[in-house]
Amino acid sequence: MGSGQLVAVFGAYGHTGKFVVAELAARGFVPVPSGRNPQALGKLADEHGLEPRVASVDDPASLDRALAGTVAVINCAGPFAATTGPVIEAALRAKIPYLDVAAELEANLDTFAHYRKRAQDAGAVIVPAMAFFGGLGDLLATAAMGDWAAADEAHIAYALSSWHPTAGTRLSGAVSRERRGDVRLRYRGGQWERRTDAAPTLRWTFPKPMGPREVIGEFTMADVVTVPQHLSIPDVTTYMTAEAVRDVAAPHTPVPTATDPNGRSDQTFLVDAVVRSGKAERRATASGQDIYAVTAPLAVEALERVLTGCTKTVGVASAGEIFDAPDFLHALAPHITLDLHPQNA
Repeated sequence: MGSGQLVAVFGAYGHTGKFVVAELAARGFVPVPSGRNPQALGKLADEHGLEPRVASVDDPASLDRALAGTVAVINCAGPFAATTGPVIEAALRAKIPYLDVAAELEANLDTFAHYRKRAQDAGAVIVPAMAFFGGLGDLLATAAMGDWAAADEAHIAYALSSWHPTAGTRLSGAVSRERRGDVRLRYRGGQWERRTDAAPTLRWTFPKPMGPREVIGEFTMADVVTVPQHLSIPDVTTYMTAEAVRDVAAPHTPVPTATDPNGRSDQTFLVDAVVRSGKAERRATASGQDIYAVTAPLAVEALERVLTGCTKTVGVASAGEIFDAPDFLHALAPHITLDLHPQNA
């Protein structure tokens, strides 16, 4: 456990950041809440008896002060297109690991493209998208691969009972759409394609008792960035239940509302990862409650493994590349229900 180690949380007062702060404290770390809003930061710090450190991505010296004496930083502040670069630079200056919970495709791609060589040369650890989107799907696809060296296709389908987006989700989505323009992204044949046609509507057969559901195909999420970074799979596709897509697209869908003492909403999820090679197919699934809340144990479990050396590589690495995927997933047992095929267990 954390044994009192200081961990900076940039964007600590955001919806997901608050879950990360609570998870860190529960595991014996001392969160160091940081961000640009002194009022929100002070309120959070007072509630938990923590030391707030105001910092802005426009002020590198303030980021250096925020990270001083910490053993790592978890970036929870979107839009990540604006925060990943400055916070990674600060982590590299401080010589500490960096993790983020970014689900922005462009920000994830930038992190791998811009920092892979620098981080590897420095022996630094940078783990982007260590969250529900990006991290969990990558771990499931990696576990499903098992001993296969390569596969033809990976498909990761999301079934959400509802999707009440946070203000951060809406802002990050708007920034991604602005950067991408009037196109959508698809990963085929080991290449990114920019498409102008509408994403297809399909039927996906989820494991029982859920069964067949209408999904939006090629609803490209962060997993399509993380998976092919380390797995030899030329076609990677993600899917989202149509109801959830309608929820997140509607301007008046409310933000998540806490329904339990831990602050979780009553929204449930099921993530179904299928990997195919020729006629063979392998599957791994995970289900649980609240996509934002479950990001906290994902990120903090990753942090613990990085700090204790339970990793397989250095540099910029996705969850499935740097960690033992089945072991990591089993460690999340209090937070998810997991179903791995015997050959992947």
